[in-house]
Amino acid sequence: MAVRGGDGGGGGCGVRALWILDNHDAVVFSRVFLVVEKRWRRACKSENELGGIDSFVSPYLPSDVELSSSFVQRKNREGSGRGFGIRVTESAVGSDSWVDDPITRHVISLNIQKAEEAENHFIWPFILHIKGQHCIIVLPFVEPKHVKAYKFLCQKSDCGDAVGADGNLSSLLLDLPSVTGAFMVAHAIGDIVSGDTIEPEVIVNVAPSVGNLLDSLTGSIGIAGMSSRAKPVAGPVSSSTISSAVVGTGSLDAAKTSSRLFDKEALRTFIGYAMPFGTPLDLSASNIYSIKSNGFSSSDLPPADTKQPAWKPYLYKGKQRILFTIFETINAAMYDRDEIPDNISVSGQINCRAELEGMPDVSLPLTGLSSDHIESLSFHHSAQVPEQGADKKSVMFSPPLGNFVLLRYQGSCNLGPPIKGFYQLSMVSEDEGAFLFRLNLMEGYRSPLTMEFCTVTMPFPRRRVISVDGSPSVGSISTTEHSVEWKIVVSGRGLNGKSLEATFPGTVKFAPWQGQKFSPANPSFGNMPEEESDVESEGGANMVNIEDYLMEKMGKDLPPVDLEEPFCWQAYDYAKVVFRISGASLSGISIDPKSVSIYPAVKAPAEFSTQVNSGDYILWNTLGRCPSAAVPPK
Repeated sequence: MAVRGGDGGGGGCGVRALWILDNHDAVVFSRVFLVVEKRWRRACKSENELGGIDSFVSPYLPSDVELSSSFVQRKNREGSGRGFGIRVTESAVGSDSWVDDPITRHVISLNIQKAEEAENHFIWPFILHIKGQHCIIVLPFVEPKHVKAYKFLCQKSDCGDAVGADGNLSSLLLDLPSVTGAFMVAHAIGDIVSGDTIEPEVIVNVAPSVGNLLDSLTGSIGIAGMSSRAKPVAGPVSSSTISSAVVGTGSLDAAKTSSRLFDKEALRTFIGYAMPFGTPLDLSASNIYSIKSNGFSSSDLPPADTKQPAWKPYLYKGKQRILFTIFETINAAMYDRDEIPDNISVSGQINCRAELEGMPDVSLPLTGLSSDHIESLSFHHSAQVPEQGADKKSVMFSPPLGNFVLLRYQGSCNLGPPIKGFYQLSMVSEDEGAFLFRLNLMEGYRSPLTMEFCTVTMPFPRRRVISVDGSPSVGSISTTEHSVEWKIVVSGRGLNGKSLEATFPGTVKFAPWQGQKFSPANPSFGNMPEEESDVESEGGANMVNIEDYLMEKMGKDLPPVDLEEPFCWQAYDYAKVVFRISGASLSGISIDPKSVSIYPAVKAPAEFSTQVNSGDYILWNTLGRCPSAAVPPK
């Protein structure tokens, strides 16, 4: 992840300071970049001399204690760490939510109260990124005139901005590439603190070499960090080593309940190499730690007439090959209702590892890119994609070292749903329900597409399962305290080149029902996604919580749980399908390994594999309530 450095102004990114706060809003790590800070003070001095007392811009930088205190005050005022994002009755003039723009949930301001001064210091823009139990706050360099422009938006009497109007927050941020760079810094540090620095997975076919066999074994069980890597001259540093070095001894389970411990010295090392003097250069953790461990060798220099890119600090030496893996995730909401259409979407990415000596250019044609089923595409920054046909694009790129994501995309399922049918569930008594599944698997799918496994789960989070009576036409069933699991296709007995019809009628008995009303604000209602959750401090009984506020708005018109559907929150009930398919992509995107060309020409075989996993593949109860969105008219 290379970032263009600059003078810290409009042409690049400079970071004045950054802070990491734990779930108690205490600063556990901070760093001030004096070179950028001195530049900011000079800019403020020039602006204040020209602008007068009424347009004063504070050159002040808060201490750790002052920043923590101001952040807590903002949480109390805005309802949560991220804030409202829109103007509501609780919004105050001068606050972020007064601007009435959702971006203010991520780009925030703080009023710093210095102990010996009565006047507050208004500071903007702080980039807020929440990862796990930590808040990462980054303060980039912007021109003082931009701070004044945002301060004016915080005082406007009108609410929101018309489309295309001047002086809105979005147009202001378009002039500030340093804000985008600061977001990249915050995300990179968040990944390091949480230990999420594993490279994208590339599936390697089994070969006689130990490295390839290790890749295949570890890839099949989802341990991407154990895969063999393209090795620098002085020896490799695997991403799993990086992860353990950064995270320290804190375990994943411990992180869910308390602040994760991380190696501050390792973080300081990363910051020192990735953004010396406050200018981000390369935010790739694998590159930084490889450089630190291995240094550089005289034999690792590029040819005199070739410029070495920032994303490739080492030149590969060894047996040459190039690997491509298409990973897709298919999400679906299946209703089996005439009035509600089924919804199916595919998100995917093409991962690549180019074990090629020197700095060659690689080109290949991508097929299956018709706009009928591919909605959006984004390429790696090293790729060049000239405009071509509607269904085919030729991509040329200079590959970095190690695994990387060449392409990300969103689209529809070109082959139709891999699993379709219906699920019905109704109560025959207070503590017994009758259900029926009728499913078709892989209908219309042909070899080499293979369904490796498929499991259907009926969750009952509000009821305790006592027993299940029924025999599926294929597969086996098992139960947990709050779910029934139906294994249709098990690992090792994949479904290849043919379809399968599966039915499962039966009844499920529950422990005696005890009627309860669950408020949307009840803590037992689910968990917010880790990336979007706000870790609130205790106290502040009168504090307005934006998450509770939004949940109340969404749930106010829904009836409470009753006897007919006492399964999930607000009477929604469903079955979830989990599966994996290999052999080809479902979106239609494909790569022909024989069409991959390398310049300068070398003899390097190209390998290609695909893997499709289910995401949220939901069968909504045909006889129950279900959420749906209105389809816009065509």
